Amino acid sequence: MSSCQYIKEAIRTVENYLQPQNKSLPKARQPCPSEYHPELDITPYLQDDEISLYQSYISILRWIVELGHLDIYIHTSLLSSYMMHLKIGHMEALYHIFGYLKLHDHSTMVFDHKYINWTDSDFAEYDWTGFYNDTQEDIPPNAPKPQGHPVQINVFVDASHASNKLNRRSHTGILIYMNSSPTIWYSKSQKTVESSTFGSEFVALRIATEKIKALRYKLRMLEVPLDGPANVLVDNDTVMKNATIPSSSLQKRHNSICFHYVHEAVASKVMHVAYIPSSENLADMFTKMLGATKLKSLMQNVLY
Repeated sequence: MSSCQYIKEAIRTVENYLQPQNKSLPKARQPCPSEYHPELDITPYLQDDEISLYQSYISILRWIVELGHLDIYIHTSLLSSYMMHLKIGHMEALYHIFGYLKLHDHSTMVFDHKYINWTDSDFAEYDWTGFYNDTQEDIPPNAPKPQGHPVQINVFVDASHASNKLNRRSHTGILIYMNSSPTIWYSKSQKTVESSTFGSEFVALRIATEKIKALRYKLRMLEVPLDGPANVLVDNDTVMKNATIPSSSLQKRHNSICFHYVHEAVASKVMHVAYIPSSENLADMFTKMLGATKLKSLMQNVLY
């Protein structure tokens, strides 16, 4: 799946607006500078006519993300938060993204049917007897009989703790694969302020669990058989152990709902959780503005 033609038309639209002003799109190796924080922008406010233009540009970028250009997802997500109180710096950031797209318009998302060959050692299994004895997955009672080959669900989860410099909220990133095909992508600011990295990562894992449950329910109603629990990968070792080991104790009591929600899902075989290095966590590009080298390294696993 490619957004190449749509991007070319979008670039043409933006450049046609800039040309009478003797302006052009910047040549950008990454969608936005790594150090840019739109919440700290102190440039003057935009005029009313420019606000409408900004909103139309955001709509264009959202469509490009929906068409699979995931390398601009976090940047579009953050700039979408500023749709009314807009500043000149926000508009310049948009032009920077379009400048990046002009040089990276040929990316193609590939939907691969192959399984990821996990081993038994990748996901540790524990006996949950005595912890959640009566828990089980919510399977629709009227689900039709599964047909065809089982589908493997693979999920990458990440959070950037207190990444918003103004309100100190964290940002969640989730990328869900069916077999080796990207299916669901999510990049959004969390609704609460978490006092620790552990808390922000567990909130992200709880959101991922909700999406996994919804996807499994939907697939069953579509007669799609499932290949065991969803394989969930996080880059925080403490979160992985707390989500996986039944006897683990919760140190942060205010995270108890997320903690038990995830525990119950693991106990009922909805999913199991494993650790992955941050350098290999594909959801990392949905939580922070990465440098060109790291962004390219991660995107090579998603776009070709």
